[in-house]
Amino acid sequence: MFSPPLALASLSGEADADWARAGSDHAGAAFLGGIALDENARAAARELVARDRTEFLPPDPVRFVDRQVAALDDVPIRPAFNVRSVTPEPIVEAARVCRDHDAFLEINAHCRQDELCAVGCGESLLRDADRLRAYVKRAADTGATVGVKVRAEVPGVDLPDLARTIETAGAAFVHVDAMDTESVIADVVDATDLFVIANNGVRDDETVREYADYGADAVSVGRPSDNPVVLDRVREAVDRHLDTGPGLEARLQ
Repeated sequence: MFSPPLALASLSGEADADWARAGSDHAGAAFLGGIALDENARAAARELVARDRTEFLPPDPVRFVDRQVAALDDVPIRPAFNVRSVTPEPIVEAARVCRDHDAFLEINAHCRQDELCAVGCGESLLRDADRLRAYVKRAADTGATVGVKVRAEVPGVDLPDLARTIETAGAAFVHVDAMDTESVIADVVDATDLFVIANNGVRDDETVREYADYGADAVSVGRPSDNPVVLDRVREAVDRHLDTGPGLEARLQ
């Protein structure tokens, strides 16, 4: 799916093409965004900005996705875009853009801010498997490579079962914020054939080794993704503990 199996994870209002370019010497993929696509999601994002959170709020969000991934056409990194929407149509539009640039589309079922959950974005999708399944299917039907960013430790949510649901809908990968339950990675790996990206606390050899031992196909770095010292350290650990050679390519066929 991408090599080396190290990704830069989206940082709201910060993860753009320049950020991805800066990390391209270390990582095989960069998840830009998140971006609010439809009006309800954008209204929630404006509320977040009003309380001092950074958000991408361009006039035309789908065009913004297009420009950002196009800016990475000459960069040796696989771009991806993390998207939020209450309605499926803008997700389909963004999926087509990602498909045309050989980029991944990542549906955000992860953000837990009250404003986003109140309108039906982010973590609320973990509790609405039918709607999430429909989003994944419609996006995957465009021919785009589609995945979902999810969060562990959400009460009432069986993450391995949800992973099976999105896999049957056409997802190719799942990006798991393990929170403080790193072993959930093994549960998801055992439940599906999805490409599993482990996220949360990836900083050094110990954390990469732990996720590798649980069966992760790749890891991602969030907050320190703009810190070359951390990225150097994590990349060295990835080269030691995760398959970066022919075995990885065979895994992804």
